[in-house]
Amino acid sequence: MRHVGTDYNSENEVRNYDERMSKIRDIRAETRGIISALDLKPDQSVIEFGAGTGELSAAISEQCRGVYAVDISRVMLDYAAKKTHSLGRNNIRFIQAGFLNYRHDGDPVDAVITQLALHHLPDFWKQIAILKISGLLRPGGKLYLRDIVYSIKLEKYEASVNHVLDSFKKIAGDEMFDKFSNHVRNEYSTFDWVMEEMLYRAGFDIETADYGDNFMAVYVCHKRRG
Repeated sequence: MRHVGTDYNSENEVRNYDERMSKIRDIRAETRGIISALDLKPDQSVIEFGAGTGELSAAISEQCRGVYAVDISRVMLDYAAKKTHSLGRNNIRFIQAGFLNYRHDGDPVDAVITQLALHHLPDFWKQIAILKISGLLRPGGKLYLRDIVYSIKLEKYEASVNHVLDSFKKIAGDEMFDKFSNHVRNEYSTFDWVMEEMLYRAGFDIETADYGDNFMAVYVCHKRRG
C-alpha cells in the first residue's frame, strides 16, 4: 500500500491531477480505444487497477454489467465515487487495494484494465502482479495494459531519454517535466522485452503491442485457454 509516485492525500491534489492529465492526454479518445479493444458486452464485468479519479470506470460502466474500481488512494476513490454518483452510475464498486493485496470476492472477470500504475512495482513484483491478474480472468479474458515501457536501443539510452524529456517539457511544462524526470530516476518502468516475457509467462498472448514514441506502450492481451 506504499505510495511510490505522488501521494494524493487531498481532494485538491486529486482535482489538479485531472487537470494535468487533460493537458497531455486525450482521455476521451483513450477511453473509446479501450472500449473498442475490449469489445465489452452488457453481461460482462471488469476490474480496473489504478482507477484514480474514476473517469474510465464511469465510461466503461455504461458498456458492461459491473466494474471493480481498485486504487490504493482512499482520497482518489472517494473523489471517484462522488463523481460517478453524480453521473448516476450504480454498478461500480470502489475498493481500496493494490495489485498485490487485492482480494476478489466474485466470479472471474472478463477484462482487466490498468493504466500508468504497474510501473510502481519493481520487476519481481510486476511479474507477481501480472500472475495475479491472470488468475482473476476467465480463460480468453482480456488485459488492457498501458504504461511507460522503454522500447529504446540500449546503446542510445541517454540520447533517447533526453529527447523524450525535452519534448515532454515543451508539451506539458516544467511541473510535468519534473514529475517525468523523477519517474525515470526513481520509479520502475521496464524494457519492452522484459514486459512481453512477463505477460507470456503469466499465461497471456499479446494481440497487439503499440510502442508509440518508444516510451508509452499499450498492450492488448488475452488469457490463454487450457
